[in-house]
Amino acid sequence: MIKIKCFLFLLIVLFSSEISAQTKDIKGKIIADGDLDRIHVINKTVSKFTITNDLGEFVIPVKQNDTLVISGVQYVPKEILITDIIMQTKAVTINLEDNINLLDEVVVGKILTGNLMTDVENSDAKREMNFYDIGIPGYTGPKKTQSERRLYEAQTGGGIVPLNPLINYITGRTKRLKEQIAREELSIAIEEAKAKFSKLIFEHETFSEVMQNEYFLFCGDDPAFIELSDLGNDIKMLQFLKDKLEAFKVHVEND
Repeated sequence: MIKIKCFLFLLIVLFSSEISAQTKDIKGKIIADGDLDRIHVINKTVSKFTITNDLGEFVIPVKQNDTLVISGVQYVPKEILITDIIMQTKAVTINLEDNINLLDEVVVGKILTGNLMTDVENSDAKREMNFYDIGIPGYTGPKKTQSERRLYEAQTGGGIVPLNPLINYITGRTKRLKEQIAREELSIAIEEAKAKFSKLIFEHETFSEVMQNEYFLFCGDDPAFIELSDLGNDIKMLQFLKDKLEAFKVHVEND
């Protein structure tokens, strides 16, 4: 009886932890006297970010206890803790103050500058705990694609000497399936990068749609691109894309 109660208690704890760890998209609204367009909203807990529209509105994925950093050059940076109420309402309103430089001001500790890259580095955010940290097994990976399922089937088989993997290896089917999966993953990563970063990357550029596509293909040729895509760190990916933009300009000029 005691073992059953302990087991039920453990299930309740795990279920509660799972609920609190769920990611939800919340809608936000910035209230300020100045320009509301393109204010950076950073979820520094997981290094995800977005920007506001001209009405000061934004949408960003969060979990409870994540910390948002609202960063704009013309405003005093502000941090917001994602509470249970925010998670339930899926909405948050943030008031910003004008950034007025004061002379002879003593600043103790780390500060936020309004720069997207340095603000995250200056934060004290810690990685969230998951079930692996407490020794509980689980699977959080994505579902396999059709090509990945075919590769799995090509590499598995029974018997003392599995014939299916051996035949697929000799005929080159396994290699072809791996190459196909790599192409699919790269294509998906490029499309995701286009959707997420095009507006920021080409804000001050006059590239045609064709040139923009060429640029992202140019980025995809660098092995670091797919590695950063798998990492899922928007901050590092944005910096990589900006660096590749300069290299792409040189590449175009030399052609």
